[in-house]
Amino acid sequence: MAQAFYRTYRPATFEGLLGQDIVVTVLKEASRRQSFAHAYLFSGPRGSGKTTTARLIAKAANCRNLSPDGEPCNECDVCREINAGRNLNIIEIDAASNRGIDEIRNLKESVRTAPAGTPYKVFIIDEVHMLTTPAFNALLKTLEEPPERVILILATTELEKVPATIISRTQQFHFKRVPLKTIVEKLKNISKAEQVAIDDEALELVAASAEGSFRDAESLLDQLAALSKGITTDDVEHLVGNVGFATVSSCAEHILRGDIDAVLTAVSQVADEGHHLPAFAKDLLAFLRQVAVLAVSPDMEAQFSRELTDNHLKTLKGLSRLFEPAKHLLVLKALIEAYSQMRYSQFPIIPLEVALIETVKNK
Repeated sequence: MAQAFYRTYRPATFEGLLGQDIVVTVLKEASRRQSFAHAYLFSGPRGSGKTTTARLIAKAANCRNLSPDGEPCNECDVCREINAGRNLNIIEIDAASNRGIDEIRNLKESVRTAPAGTPYKVFIIDEVHMLTTPAFNALLKTLEEPPERVILILATTELEKVPATIISRTQQFHFKRVPLKTIVEKLKNISKAEQVAIDDEALELVAASAEGSFRDAESLLDQLAALSKGITTDDVEHLVGNVGFATVSSCAEHILRGDIDAVLTAVSQVADEGHHLPAFAKDLLAFLRQVAVLAVSPDMEAQFSRELTDNHLKTLKGLSRLFEPAKHLLVLKALIEAYSQMRYSQFPIIPLEVALIETVKNK
């Protein structure tokens, strides 16, 4: 049975972990010196590589043929078992469904047992912020008196919910949201390897819909791969409910030119095709924000070039020449207010149309 794309193309080495350069540099050096900390705390958006990195630490700490630069070999029996999820010394716990003190007491008992057949036992606690207060207190005792040959790795998408007492007893790493350009490049490689025919704009919409998550982007591409024909932007739009880059940038251009008729026609068409209007408003806001930033600060082009595709950046540069701060900042403010209303309205098109009529028509 074929594996899902996100499992097949999960990074097997530290160098394969894209978009997290500082994390990779520090952990590779720790691996090279075999000086891992007893406890780590990984925070950041979903799908940014936290659990994958935890498994890489588990492999590097236990690999029988570690490379001179600290990379696991992925060939020895331990690496293969960890890659397949079969090594009994690597214990993964989902704190969202195992959040009570009893589960943490079981962990404390397991921690006391020496690893069998490998140098280290590694415990990976995902979504650690979901633990109850008594569970956190029980976990704290283990962090204060860590047994030898045990590595605890905590992962969370909500760092602010983790008690300071837990945070202070771990080495902390923050995982950044992965840039759109990086996700697109990986999806292109997967598409080529899996012989999935998909056009560039559709691929960018897949990446954008994932909102910085490799896992979500790869899962969506996996779904689309079932189509026997070439995958188009329309296919992606119908699957995810979002609109493509061409539609968003075209609507933004109408706004910047003050063409209210074209703007309202575009919004009506998006609604008629059944797309998610709050998501469209959010994408439009994000795009207009990029136009504004680039127009006011041309030096931002260097940063955008690292994050965005070439086509996206080219379009931004062209539209930034139309930006007029006094007029267009009013549009941005009105769209922010409209978006906050749209999410809870039974008629989300109304706040969006009102905001656009009030600001674009008066230009």
